[in-house]
Amino acid sequence: MESGDIKEGAKFKDSKFKQEIHSKVIRAGKRTYFFDVKSTRNDEYYLTITESKKRFGENGKFSYEKHKIFLYREDFTKFIESLQEVVDFIHGKQPEELREEVEPVAETEEVGEEEKVPVKDYTDVEFEDI
Repeated sequence: MESGDIKEGAKFKDSKFKQEIHSKVIRAGKRTYFFDVKSTRNDEYYLTITESKKRFGENGKFSYEKHKIFLYREDFTKFIESLQEVVDFIHGKQPEELREEVEPVAETEEVGEEEKVPVKDYTDVEFEDI
């Protein structure tokens, strides 16, 4: 799994959404998840969570299938509590061996920020080695 931050302050004109404030991208196999903090015209923040899956058609061309959730500030606490409850349930009921099979080591990618990026299969190369 790979994640990163992108799109600080991109503006949308003539749209119901005034401004995209912050984004986090998580790449997980065939799926990509986008966590986008946006602002309404009234400068109220909300979160959109988008799952995007790349699909190949019979003609060989691909398209993206997307599913989106809009989460508003007044629902954050209930959403987080419920999400944590079901994740804890899964961790409690799923055998440890099976969890290790389905939870690959995550790769992170910070886009648009100056931070160190841990990446799987990284090799340290010195210029003298080239």
